[in-house]
Amino acid sequence: MLIGIPPVLGPELLAILRAMGHGDEIAIVDGNYPAAEDARRLVRADGHGAVAMLDAILAVLPVDDFVPEALLRASVKGDPALPADPVHREMEQVCARRAPGRKVVALAGADFYARVKAAHAVVATSEPRLYGNIIVRKGVIRLEGSETP
Repeated sequence: MLIGIPPVLGPELLAILRAMGHGDEIAIVDGNYPAAEDARRLVRADGHGAVAMLDAILAVLPVDDFVPEALLRASVKGDPALPADPVHREMEQVCARRAPGRKVVALAGADFYARVKAAHAVVATSEPRLYGNIIVRKGVIRLEGSETP
């Protein structure tokens, strides 16, 4: 255990988050997602939901503010035009609190899957709700008083 680090972030995941560089992406996926097939680096987070994992990761990982779209979620039936599911609204609430001003963007199914395959790592949760998947693009930590984008 560490002070200030959410306990759902185990040693393997913390090492991956620390090793990620600016612009690298991490996918947090539900229990139905074919994570073992798609992941370059797979972290099992069995017993944890996607929303709780997202909240924990965003507690320590800066979100990229150099690009307009750094928080990307799966869409219902792969169609970004369909309304968000409750799991998406919960993810949006976490993102609004942890990364204020950053919009969560729904991706088409094929685009989301391609992005997960290219991600630095995939965290496979036990989230039971369908489409409970999100990608976070890592940002930078600026020195106090340094320039913002």
